[in-house]
Amino acid sequence: MTMSTSIHGMWSSRFAFILAASGSAVGLGNIWRFPYTAGEYGGGAFVLVYLLCVAAIGIPIMMAEVMLGRRGRQSPINTMRTLAQAQQSPVFWQLVGWLGILSGFLILSFYSVVGGWTLAYTLYSGLGSFSGIDAEGSAQVFSALTNNPWQLLLWHSVFMVMIAGVVARGVASGLEQAVRFLMPALFVLLLAMVAYAATEPRAFVQGLDYMFRPDFAEFQGRAGEAILSAMGQAFFSLSLGMGAIMMYGSYLSSQASITQNVVIIAGMDTLVALLSGLAIFPIVLATGLEPGSGPGLIFQTLPIAFGQMPGGQLFAVVFFVLLLVAAWTSAISLLEPLTAWLVENRDWSRPVAAITGAVLIWLLGIACLLSLNVWSDVTLFGKGFFDLFDYLTSNVLLPVGGVLIAIFSGWVLSRHISVAELIGRDTLGYRIWRFLIRYISPLCVTIVFLNAIGLI
Repeated sequence: MTMSTSIHGMWSSRFAFILAASGSAVGLGNIWRFPYTAGEYGGGAFVLVYLLCVAAIGIPIMMAEVMLGRRGRQSPINTMRTLAQAQQSPVFWQLVGWLGILSGFLILSFYSVVGGWTLAYTLYSGLGSFSGIDAEGSAQVFSALTNNPWQLLLWHSVFMVMIAGVVARGVASGLEQAVRFLMPALFVLLLAMVAYAATEPRAFVQGLDYMFRPDFAEFQGRAGEAILSAMGQAFFSLSLGMGAIMMYGSYLSSQASITQNVVIIAGMDTLVALLSGLAIFPIVLATGLEPGSGPGLIFQTLPIAFGQMPGGQLFAVVFFVLLLVAAWTSAISLLEPLTAWLVENRDWSRPVAAITGAVLIWLLGIACLLSLNVWSDVTLFGKGFFDLFDYLTSNVLLPVGGVLIAIFSGWVLSRHISVAELIGRDTLGYRIWRFLIRYISPLCVTIVFLNAIGLI
């Protein structure tokens, strides 16, 4: 039933897989969403709960997703259909693959718009646009960008070309070569930002204290809300439920340890999130700004801080290049499952499949960017296209996909297959994973889902 290799190619080494999967997981969620979410819930207490959630929810589901991908060696849709048939289960399970590809399609349509913002802000930083800027000026810069559909279209288009150019080249020449350069560059840039933040020793110590000293008094009256937010961040920051990790798993050697690799990937993803906090919080605190300022932390609050600090222009450029690299590595993983499916089911060449998928996503992205300005009064279910796709994927499609992956891996896939793929023998570690994937992970993600749609 299973193949030893994928028709699309294979990673040349486990290191290549770790870099690629880490690149998929490390994205705007780590560098943009994690710091402001941690800031909203008091820092250290949120970080502690988040780390526990990564261990109990993120790692088990990521192991399951990589396992399914390697077992099926195809696009998520075809993998789930093949595995379900082998287990004599309904073809309903291929819905998991469809949900993943649909999620990636919708996410990339608005993610590319935000990726375009990072391109624009890299240019603004280089031109010194943030020098001496105040809160009003920073808000005006961001508004001028988002209210100009032609600017947004330009940056959105450039970002989609960057993505398609990598994916069209294939696994070895495209994905692997890109992450071998981009991921080390990301860590170098991130460490440079942490070093820059440390040039303000008092603020850096404040940032360390804020990040790593749990103050559960901050949870008073909203502990449930904070825990649910940490659970959601742990799930979403690892790129679970969108087919990307399953697709990357299909290119992994049969000899590589899924458990070891996933623990390393989750560790790298978490390390980037924590380093991002260490880079951002001292800069914000040193200039007397608010670390819990919400989604505007990166594009409105940080430019003010850079504008007030020595060397701020240079490090603003470094930071937004860092943000761009993180967005790029995640985005290429979102296009890969759709590209693979088109190659398998339409017998297209990879360049044609990648470009076709990218053009379709680019067109949908136009609706997202227009919803920020000239189509701001056009809504579905009370939301513009940008907000609707964000809400639908984050709160519905990804959690449902994650729960189904957990159920299939824990209850449908035979025990001897999961033992063979994950550990090779029935160890205590395997039993812990099986307990988590059958009971804890699906329950927690279901709670996140029900909370997100307002049912609890």
